[in-house]
Amino acid sequence: MLTRPFEYCPPSDPYLNILYQDDEIIILDKPSGLLTVPGKDPKHADCLESRACEKFPGAKTVHRLDMDTSGLIIMGLNKIAHRHLSLQFQNRNVEKAYETLVHGPMQEKAGKIDLPLICDWPNRPKQMVDHERGKKSLTEWHLIEHQQNISRIHLIPHTGRSHQLRVHLMSIGHPILGDRFYASDEIYQMHDRLCLHSKNLTIMHPVLKEKMSFESKVPF
Repeated sequence: MLTRPFEYCPPSDPYLNILYQDDEIIILDKPSGLLTVPGKDPKHADCLESRACEKFPGAKTVHRLDMDTSGLIIMGLNKIAHRHLSLQFQNRNVEKAYETLVHGPMQEKAGKIDLPLICDWPNRPKQMVDHERGKKSLTEWHLIEHQQNISRIHLIPHTGRSHQLRVHLMSIGHPILGDRFYASDEIYQMHDRLCLHSKNLTIMHPVLKEKMSFESKVPF
């Protein structure tokens, strides 16, 4: 499947959706179509991080979502908070959950996808399954509902590989609706955006040392 050409037109309404803020962290709801961090091309300078820095100088990204993916992003507002949060992600102490719409009926109500992933260099940024060189990648899924030929799925990534959820679902025969990288033309055109949303995030507050959970409404 060839990558579809696109023009970067980041959404501006709302310009910056802040769900929570204090002196240490901010929780943002990123829209589909906006980069998390700036790209190499000057045309890709507008991103969630740059917008956050306009209001919170020094705000720094801890983790990323694909441009086409929407949902929860946390940023540190100082070096100590950023380092503390970065270690949580590095040590997989953060709880994350996504929701998606995929093509076709799931045969089971729940399952796990354990397929190693590696960058498909000739076609980057695409990723692919590679059982010899790929890095371990594990996704847990649960069926929410099924209507016609579309399944709504709850996803829990136990690893954080690039494009992990998109490639894993495509690899078991259930590509995400609106996926310009991995879906067929028919499935790509079934929705006007990638139907993948980061809806739940639980972290340990870097100063309060208390678990904090956040939720974002699924927009599809």
